[in-house]
Amino acid sequence: MVNKDQVKGSAKQVKGAVKEAAGKATGNKKMQAEGTAEKAAGKVQKGFGDAKKKVKDAL
Repeated sequence: MVNKDQVKGSAKQVKGAVKEAAGKATGNKKMQAEGTAEKAAGKVQKGFGDAKKKVKDAL
């Protein structure tokens, strides 16, 4: 079963990727950087959710 950190993390990654691509397409460096940061934050949150799931499954 997927937990909410995994879902939210994946959503942030997608949102960040879209923002990053839009920034690249428009030449907006700030938007591109925000997208990159959001994508990284989503990756961390999803990793946390994955770790929580592994711990829960081990118990």
